[in-house]
Amino acid sequence: MRLSTKDFVLASAFEADFLEVDPALLARVGENRARVLDALTERPVYGVNTGMGRLAGVAVDASAAHQRNLLIGRAVGGPPWLSPAEVRWLLLVRLRDLLAPEAGASPELVTFLVDRLNEGFTPAVPRTGLGSAGEIIPLAHAFQTFLGVGTVLVDGVETAASEVLAKPYEPGLKEGATLIQGSPLAETFAAFARTEVQQVVDLQTLAAAIAIDVLGAPQAIYRPALAGDDRVLESVLFELGGLLDGSTVRPDVVQAPVSVRVAPRAIAHLTRVNGELGDVLRRSTPTDSPAFLDGGFVSTTGFHAVELGLRMDAVTAALAHLGEVSVQRMHRLLDERFSGLPAQLAVEPGPQAGLVPLHKRAVGELHALRRLATPATLGSVDTSAGQEDVQAFAWAAGNQLRDACARMFAITACELIAGSQARWLAQGDGSPWLRAAYDWLRGLVPPVAVDRPLGPEVTALVAVLRDSYFNDLTTLT
Repeated sequence: MRLSTKDFVLASAFEADFLEVDPALLARVGENRARVLDALTERPVYGVNTGMGRLAGVAVDASAAHQRNLLIGRAVGGPPWLSPAEVRWLLLVRLRDLLAPEAGASPELVTFLVDRLNEGFTPAVPRTGLGSAGEIIPLAHAFQTFLGVGTVLVDGVETAASEVLAKPYEPGLKEGATLIQGSPLAETFAAFARTEVQQVVDLQTLAAAIAIDVLGAPQAIYRPALAGDDRVLESVLFELGGLLDGSTVRPDVVQAPVSVRVAPRAIAHLTRVNGELGDVLRRSTPTDSPAFLDGGFVSTTGFHAVELGLRMDAVTAALAHLGEVSVQRMHRLLDERFSGLPAQLAVEPGPQAGLVPLHKRAVGELHALRRLATPATLGSVDTSAGQEDVQAFAWAAGNQLRDACARMFAITACELIAGSQARWLAQGDGSPWLRAAYDWLRGLVPPVAVDRPLGPEVTALVAVLRDSYFNDLTTLT
């Protein structure tokens, strides 16, 4: 894939086997680099001829040695490390930032980074314990490896960067400071989470349709006209209605439990806040500090990704609510008073536990998910002797959101197994638009005729759900 502009598509670059920068773009980077070097004077330029943080007022020699120290002295993190996929996305975000004129990076640094991406070079980057105002700690871990310092992962094994890197990079003036500015880690978490949240939305729509189908719940409440001018809710109701077309409604059920009725609203809300997260991701502001603007150097706040963090906290809260709806709906499936099926969805209730233990697994996942809904963006603490007295903790919000998605996949897998079991016990085919989904589920997790340990099957189903993309549920019909 040839990168012709600084605004390349991250997802396409992520999937590409080989990257190269268009010579014309690299030439523009070089021209801008020359202007940056010409603009460097005896006046203080943060991180170039001064210290950083509380030591910003301390003059230092503008040298490559200082740029090395900026990367080495701040690498104080440790495992757990980011996955190789997350590291690749992080490096791509940094590459995009380096191609921006305000960064003033050199063509040599851009080329070096592209070469590392093409080699699958994977620095060991910590995902927790990062208390700086921006992301200086994880970025120092990521880019000290360019110097042949620190740790990289080779097939998951921690290896000294010096053993992997044939020729280390020597950062030029300002480049060390540039590499550790901004919040690319928070952006990485957000990008991965957005895809996972969309998968959860699609799977929860399927789970809700199965529960409604099995319970024979009244369906008038799902009419799209009841969405009013809420187009997101209207879309969810249209999709749900299509899956339920031809489903049988039990005449003795006047009103289904709340968890069954409000599923579309919970799904719509998650869809909406996930869309807002995408809107924030698409905005572009300078991430370097100081940024090179109008021929001079200007300090920026690109490191303070609070809007991204707050949006991710909001998505996590929406996931927690949807998880509560799902777990309660699953409990109704196990209750013979609501389902008309054998208690606990057991073939022989009493001698057999049925799927009650599975519901308890879902409850445990929900308990963990609720704790993750505590906003990560709150709780600033003074650092750098008071110079850095506020942190956005956007990376932490992203880390919690990734964990929340994992919990929701487990909850959804449990409910889908229960729904599949309920349809098997109820006999009949149910909605014709769900038959393929029932067959698909039974192929992955056969009906439970006698008690068996379902833990491995939940794990296997979660793996399938996370690796599958159900952007269009008709693929299951």
